[in-house]
Amino acid sequence: MTGITRTSADLDPRRRRILFRAWHRGIREMDLILGTFAETELTGLDDAELDELERIMAEEDNDLVKWITGEKPLPQVFDTALFARIAAYKPDFPYPVESQPEDR
Repeated sequence: MTGITRTSADLDPRRRRILFRAWHRGIREMDLILGTFAETELTGLDDAELDELERIMAEEDNDLVKWITGEKPLPQVFDTALFARIAAYKPDFPYPVESQPEDR
């Protein structure tokens, strides 16, 4: 998946905003993880889960990627069922990208 495939026409304004922000992150890895998660799960989240998702999305993308890939320990505040559900959307490409050997 390379971008948004879901229409936001049936979403309330808050969910529309979250869906847009999920696909327009600072780095592509987080676009894929949060965007895919939001497309799939957003309509089923309650207000408390939306609050938590917005707190997660407020974090720096580089930190989020490192927490999801296990490169850095996950802070206890984010050690939640929702974060685990988001992390399950991690694409199948190798991490960390910058530490791969140069074979070119």
